[in-house]
Amino acid sequence: MVCLFAQMMSRDADGRYWLISPGEKGTITVEDVPFLAVEMFTGGSGREQVVSFRTNVDELVTVDQDHPIYFADCPQTGEVVPYVTVRDGLDARLTRPVYYELVALGFEERFDDEELYGLWSSGTFFPLGRLTDPD
Repeated sequence: MVCLFAQMMSRDADGRYWLISPGEKGTITVEDVPFLAVEMFTGGSGREQVVSFRTNVDELVTVDQDHPIYFADCPQTGEVVPYVTVRDGLDARLTRPVYYELVALGFEERFDDEELYGLWSSGTFFPLGRLTDPD
């Protein structure tokens, strides 16, 4: 039932979450993001690597330019946490074990004289952190 409702979920330009069925439309409250990334899959290596996640509602998302990994403050804890865009403005928070797996895939890259730690997926580099302080 949860997976069915997840397929009907959307988010508008004002950041409100909606459940839209053929017969009804209503707003719902989401405290942080609607999904969790609970499992990670990888293929290839280095710049040819592809990283994908399975969410708690069994959706698969491949990390790419349209589905980036990003970091933001969690509204409940205030901590900076990792997220991935799933679809249509809907995001998933990476669970701690999945994030640790992700970090283990990372390596150093230099962009614009800046040392970054991150990983490649679908031909795009996703920074996980800086290795040098910006001046």
